[in-house]
Amino acid sequence: MKKCSILMALNGLDIGGAETHVVELSKELARRGYRVVVASNGGVYEKELRSCGIKHYKVPMNKRSLPNMLVSYFMLGKIIRNEKIKIVHAHARIPGFLCGLLKRRMNFTFVSTAHWVFDTHGGLKYLTNWGQKTIAVSDDIKDYLMQNYGVKERDIFVTINGIDTEKFSPDVEYDSLVKEFGLEENENRLVYVSRMDEDRAYAAKLIINIAEKLNKNIDNLRIIITGGGNVFDELNKQAARVNERIGRKCIIMTGARTDINKIVSCGKVFVGVSRAALEAMAAQKPVILAGNEGYIGLFDETKMAKAMENNFCCRGCEKTSEAALLRDITYAFNSINDDQRKALGEYGRSVIFKNYSVSKMADDCVDAYTAALKVNEKKKYRVLMSGYYGFNNSGDDAILLSIHSNIMKTNKNIDVLVLANKPEQTSKKYGVKVIYRYNIFKVVWSIMRCDLLISGGGSLLQDKTSTRSLIYYLSIIKMAKMFGKKVMLYANGIGPVEKDKNRKLVKKVVSRADLITLREENSLDELRKIGVVNKNAIVTADPVFSLDPLPKEESEKIFERSGIPLNKPIVGVSVRNWKSIENFLYDVAVLCDRIYDELGRNIVFIPMQLPYDAAISDKVRSLMKRKSYCLDENCSPKEIMSAIGLMDCIISMRLHTLIFAANGNVPMLGFVYDPKIEYYLNLFNMPSGGDVKNYNMEKAFESLKELMENRQKYSSSLKETALKMRKRSEDNVKYLIKLLEK
Repeated sequence: MKKCSILMALNGLDIGGAETHVVELSKELARRGYRVVVASNGGVYEKELRSCGIKHYKVPMNKRSLPNMLVSYFMLGKIIRNEKIKIVHAHARIPGFLCGLLKRRMNFTFVSTAHWVFDTHGGLKYLTNWGQKTIAVSDDIKDYLMQNYGVKERDIFVTINGIDTEKFSPDVEYDSLVKEFGLEENENRLVYVSRMDEDRAYAAKLIINIAEKLNKNIDNLRIIITGGGNVFDELNKQAARVNERIGRKCIIMTGARTDINKIVSCGKVFVGVSRAALEAMAAQKPVILAGNEGYIGLFDETKMAKAMENNFCCRGCEKTSEAALLRDITYAFNSINDDQRKALGEYGRSVIFKNYSVSKMADDCVDAYTAALKVNEKKKYRVLMSGYYGFNNSGDDAILLSIHSNIMKTNKNIDVLVLANKPEQTSKKYGVKVIYRYNIFKVVWSIMRCDLLISGGGSLLQDKTSTRSLIYYLSIIKMAKMFGKKVMLYANGIGPVEKDKNRKLVKKVVSRADLITLREENSLDELRKIGVVNKNAIVTADPVFSLDPLPKEESEKIFERSGIPLNKPIVGVSVRNWKSIENFLYDVAVLCDRIYDELGRNIVFIPMQLPYDAAISDKVRSLMKRKSYCLDENCSPKEIMSAIGLMDCIISMRLHTLIFAANGNVPMLGFVYDPKIEYYLNLFNMPSGGDVKNYNMEKAFESLKELMENRQKYSSSLKETALKMRKRSEDNVKYLIKLLEK
């Protein structure tokens, strides 16, 4: 993106997470060469912005009154015009509303950031304008935007509260505070930082309430509470009364400050949430996460997932209470030693370096600006997807979901159209735009209108099952190239292509593709053997590795809906029809009975393609002597994957059943009907029961038994492999975007 003028519009510049976020973002963008202008009602951070050469205009956007909003509207219009602003970035409801109105008559690109959740009652929802692209500071705020405002996922970028790790570090000196507040050398200092507003200062109020008890529990305690706001005076009086009862100035109320790095540095333990907590972590302080939204407690590795889920704001967690604060603050000072506190601090700082850098935050914003600029330029890419979609095959439909979802997550201005069987059913089930793959007129028209054709993923280019399907996919590619369109083979599995005539066709057509990504090395080898000469062939991974499961509670409902009890661990079985398979099916039935009798597991069959897998599963079940179950045939690919994630182990002939299991870290045993099954079993370091024509059920049973006895070891190994494959899978869409923009 070319360097241009950016206006940051927010309510004010006093102490607060959003305010600090804007200041740090503005400074980083200015360092990168952008000309940044800030408009707000002003506050303590004005001086810091001016010292960095960032111009500030005082605009009264801090109050929802008609006179203030009218004044602000005209002032913002003048600033945008005079400063030749190209991008307006709003950071609160009132600035967003006003900038949205101005956007209707002025030519600028409009982006907003959602730092928090807003009240949507009484028409307030309609005062909110999230711009052409929206930046959310956490995944739960992203979900909130989609559910409450209908913001499309493709228009939301998720970022972080970037922290300056030089400004907030364990090396910051605070001698000036010692002199200013009369701090003593051997004090146990507890620091709390937040806006002192009614909707932010709940934890501060509780700390003041329990200060006398804390003073009795902790030697030489000093509590420093920093921040200004509409309840500061009330809390300051309350603190004065507590100090009077204690007989010394135990609580220091500093009011609003800009030297937060020094305030944080002087403490031994920090209490707070959101950006303030992250700054304390950067300063290597043990942090107790507590605020108006909820309570997590003393932060360590065990709290990481929960804290990141709500951006360290404690949304959805237990309510902050005096009892919890008293317990954890006392524990942090009295029950752990200096080395343990140091270890907690070092872990917190490592989290900041890994996940919350200012540079990363600025990168995310620049990505949003770039996408929004493209919307402004009215450039819309059209992508056409060709694959084995709409045939009730959960593996291939999972590929469709994964590719479509990953494209949408890029937040690029891309319109995706899918060629599929049963278009109405496919569109309704997966929420994608679909045309019938055999309507030649619509297919040709769609190819002519697209910017890029995706062929994939899955094993489209093979003649093991049918030459007719191979010809279909090659014809679509050939037609796209005939019309001068870009073509990407997206995470394909190649082969086997056995007939000489077919191999020549593949060589001729595929060599013209603009980009080929392949899901395994075997497929690259097969392409080379066929004679395909294409320098743009890259091994990535199957798209399904990037598919996210449903929450556990929803997964459990799938079993309930299918009439499957959860009273015992479950072994999932995925079989498909194949040549000369009768004896194999009988032996699978015997194997399942042994698993039920000797290993105490329930057996659940997983039909991946309907109606074929359901019929073959019923055949095995009829040969069994013990009771077994089958997943509901209406399950979506995501539901099947989520159900597999709750199983103990998987037996499978189907590739995507194995990949679903790997995504859930569920150990597996595979039976090989195609080389791709053997490849993935080796990749996952999981046992094979042999070829369906050459197997040993006794050996298979012993392998299963060993898997279950050492489940944790195998599960951990799978987790590591699946994470690597997920990253490689996500590379597919990065290559797609580069090809589109090339």
